[in-house]
Amino acid sequence: MGDPVPARPGGAPDRGVEQLTEAWVATIHTRGFVSAGRAELHSVLSEAAWWTAAVVDGRADIQAAADVGASLVAAHLTDPAALRCSLDVLSSHFGDRIGDPARLRRFTAAVGALSAGYARTLQERTRTEQDRISTAAFAARSAAENARWRSEARYGAVFENTALGISVSDIDGQVLEANRALTAMLGYRPGELVGRSVFEFIHPEDTPEMWPQIEAMLEGRVGHVRMEKSYFRKDGEQVWTQLVVSLIRDPEGSPRYLVAMVEDVTERHRLQSRLRHQAEHDPLTGLPNRALFFTRLTAALDDGADPRVGVCYLDLDGFKAVNDTLGHDAGDQLLTTVARRLDEVLGTDGHTVARMGGDEFVVLVEHCTGVEQLTTMAGRALDVVRRPVALRGREVVVTASIGVVAWPVPDDEATRPADGPAAGGSAELMQAADTTMYWAKRDGRDRIAVFDPVRHSTDVHLFDLAGRMPGALDRGEFELAYQPLVSFADGRTVGVEALARWRTADGEVLGPDVFIPLAEQTGLIVPLGLHLLERACTDARSWVGADPDREFSVSVNIAGRQLRRPDAVERIAEVLDRTGWPAHALQLELTESDLMAAGGRPTEALEELSRLGVRIAIDDFGTGYSNLAYLHRLPVDVLKLAGSFVSPVATTCPEAGRDIDSPVILSAMIDLAHSLGLQVVAESVETVEQGAHLRSLGCDVGQGWLIAPPLPPEEVPPMLDRKTEF
Repeated sequence: MGDPVPARPGGAPDRGVEQLTEAWVATIHTRGFVSAGRAELHSVLSEAAWWTAAVVDGRADIQAAADVGASLVAAHLTDPAALRCSLDVLSSHFGDRIGDPARLRRFTAAVGALSAGYARTLQERTRTEQDRISTAAFAARSAAENARWRSEARYGAVFENTALGISVSDIDGQVLEANRALTAMLGYRPGELVGRSVFEFIHPEDTPEMWPQIEAMLEGRVGHVRMEKSYFRKDGEQVWTQLVVSLIRDPEGSPRYLVAMVEDVTERHRLQSRLRHQAEHDPLTGLPNRALFFTRLTAALDDGADPRVGVCYLDLDGFKAVNDTLGHDAGDQLLTTVARRLDEVLGTDGHTVARMGGDEFVVLVEHCTGVEQLTTMAGRALDVVRRPVALRGREVVVTASIGVVAWPVPDDEATRPADGPAAGGSAELMQAADTTMYWAKRDGRDRIAVFDPVRHSTDVHLFDLAGRMPGALDRGEFELAYQPLVSFADGRTVGVEALARWRTADGEVLGPDVFIPLAEQTGLIVPLGLHLLERACTDARSWVGADPDREFSVSVNIAGRQLRRPDAVERIAEVLDRTGWPAHALQLELTESDLMAAGGRPTEALEELSRLGVRIAIDDFGTGYSNLAYLHRLPVDVLKLAGSFVSPVATTCPEAGRDIDSPVILSAMIDLAHSLGLQVVAESVETVEQGAHLRSLGCDVGQGWLIAPPLPPEEVPPMLDRKTEF
């Protein structure tokens, strides 16, 4: 018998526990499962309720729930219906009080442990009773003569009246006696089992090793066997039993009889099956859940020396909008409908369709033939998801993004685990599938992406860089190079642009095209941008300090995210104050997309900076919106033309179906910018011909390798004093 529930700690009464206790006592007492009085029952169930609540709340170990199950048996609640009623009470009580997934997992684990503790203790009690029966029947005399057994009044009373099913067979397996409990359990009339062979009751679900154990007992090599076995009743219904078979020998030690003790555990088995199903299936959609999916995936990867496995990872597009506009009930209905349709279309082929959580589903393809099979399946899945779903009287259409991975990936030695895909391969495979699904998201949604080891390796590298960036900023690994800005009118250097570089601890030098997007994604762009701004202003101030006659501006790139902070202007002004660099000599460059997306606080910040005297420039103009009319309403001073406009060649416009004369467009853009009062800077000036052409068009300032490459800070002062000839 299991240990009793430990005494609970003292303290103030818990109203929730009291409510659970009252409901539990009322249910058990009303149905008459025990003869104990209400006060005695209240004492037992009060402790059980307290410890169950403690396990669900995380205040007690899961073993306490198993002890609760044992205490129910100790209190003589041995009818399986009492356990079922107890679980119903617990489900009803905690169902409305489970507010997070962690608490739900603890509740599920508590119910399972309670049931297991109950079953184990009841089984131990049953075995004790079985041993007592066997002793009473066969201890003092030989079991050789069946007639003498029937003459034993004590044995006969026990044999016929016990609730356990009992049978006696000879060593050939022929049934000699079967009591009323066993015949009723299997749906036969008294006497119908006598003369039949035990081997007639082999069930399709019997494990292969079970009957060899029985045969070993018949041969006298084994004296005792315990197992859980399923039988078909006479009417075809299935009954699950706990079976204990003992070998009886004659005085000379030769095997003579087999005595079987059979307990009906159908209710317990069904309960365990329900709990197992709940633990392995999603409660909303009924599909296999994440745990069962990984169990099957691991088994598939371990199947043979060269397993071939495929995964389609699917995420619904726009699901949040459904929840936000129609409500979470509608969202749940959408998930249920999509899950059912996916299972009907793909699950019938023997594939596992599982819900990973939220609006994510995954299809496991065992013995996968390759990417072509997976993309075909993914295409069918997209068609399923696109079918309209009726929600709240309207038809809703959603799409999906799907990533497919055929594993192992050909030529993927860089990404495959050292010991092969079966060794830790499930995590690697699902990471690849998840990454590939997000490629489909980023590439436009409603599409399929196929895993690419090279792209994945790049993503992993970028993720690693993003994780290293905060420490790199603290260690001072970010530095600046400067490229001069020269006037086309007189060749004088009128400014420098600060260009960020990241010199990593291992000596790799990364450009801003690599790390600036990562900084924007992680939010590090704000402290990084201020660090680079202060560094540029400090360097510029030192160059003027060496020669006070120098006049130039320093141009620093700034991200739109920096301007969205409420203290953006204040922080920039503080940098100018600390470094002593004048506001009118600072130029902040924003990309065209950042500027055109500016609204609310970013626009206000630009206007405040403009009032301080800071100049605002649009970088790489012509690669984004190209909305000059909108520029007229923003505090913009400088237009920096993208390098693609500088090269005097014709390009093709696919939309118009004709060639565009790039020099003509360049001239028109310069004239229009001047009409708006903007200074024009040309980037990527690489040749003398380009410089002369830009000067002839009236472009104000040039920047590029024709003038100078990006220079370290110590090489900038000579450039400030030099004139460039165009």
